Amino acid sequence: MAAFYDSRIGFDQCILLVVMSIFCCVCVHGSDPPLTLDYYKEKCPNVLEIVRNEMECAVLSDPRNAALILRLHFHDCFVQGCDGSVLLDDTITLQGEKNAPNNKNSLKGFRTIDRIKNILESECPGIVSCADILTVAARDAVVLVGGPFWEVPLGRKDSKTAGYELSNTNLPTADDGLLSIISKFIYQGLSVTDMVALSGAHTIGLARCVNFRERIYGDFPITSAMNSASETYLKNLKSICPPGIGEDNKESAMDYVTPNLFDNSYYQVLLRGEGLLNSDQELYSSILGVETKKIVQKYAENPIAFFEQFSESMVKLGNITNPETYVDGEVRKNCRFANT
Repeated sequence: MAAFYDSRIGFDQCILLVVMSIFCCVCVHGSDPPLTLDYYKEKCPNVLEIVRNEMECAVLSDPRNAALILRLHFHDCFVQGCDGSVLLDDTITLQGEKNAPNNKNSLKGFRTIDRIKNILESECPGIVSCADILTVAARDAVVLVGGPFWEVPLGRKDSKTAGYELSNTNLPTADDGLLSIISKFIYQGLSVTDMVALSGAHTIGLARCVNFRERIYGDFPITSAMNSASETYLKNLKSICPPGIGEDNKESAMDYVTPNLFDNSYYQVLLRGEGLLNSDQELYSSILGVETKKIVQKYAENPIAFFEQFSESMVKLGNITNPETYVDGEVRKNCRFANT
């Protein structure tokens, strides 16, 4: 630590430098493929409209579908880049990512992507990649529940392989500490600001009991004010998620105030010390989080600043690529299986 210390920077920045020094030697994403906004203009001009229409149906039928698709996109991009690998089913010769410990029983929304793909294969067969479908669908999911709009560069290829082992190492987990979370985002070329903004995706969606049990029977009373409202909230969580083994798949909203609306309420929950997941509350309560705490406070007070940064960070997330996939990848006919 001393080797990196400079009196002109704070402890938080020193921690960040250490993390970067550890990961910079292995974080290699190569040059970006030529993604463009008009990639399908000639070959499949209705692609954005088709994705939007199907996502409207999905979200109208169940608002939770917005969070499911957004989560799928995140889990895809953090493993091998945004290449649709998370959509692959297991086969005799391929071990998919769906059953990796960090994904099993927590990823859904595959049928929504299947429906969109089937329509696009009828409209313009062999043209639109599953990776692009998922990226656009994630943007539309956010917009449809009140979140910001951003332009999505297109032209990704689908991977023929999956990253089962990478799913176990690359993805942040619910019980990760701040340093671990920072390191996993930096590995993907994303900054601390990107990390805090993208964590705001938890303003929609649910978490499973197995992922918040340790938090509610651990330091929740320490981080929260434990007034009557907090005590009632914690009591409800414990009724959903009893101690010990069992009830692992019961769920609770990560933003209990507006669980189906994409807004900045998530950050306000963190200010009260009531974050459902340890990895969320760490952004505000960790002793290492001087910088992240400031960002959380900013987004809690300024929803426009959050929306602007979330849009920018989502573009960066969607641009995480593996150049080998662009060269050797394909456009799958079925998102669940490689063509070969």
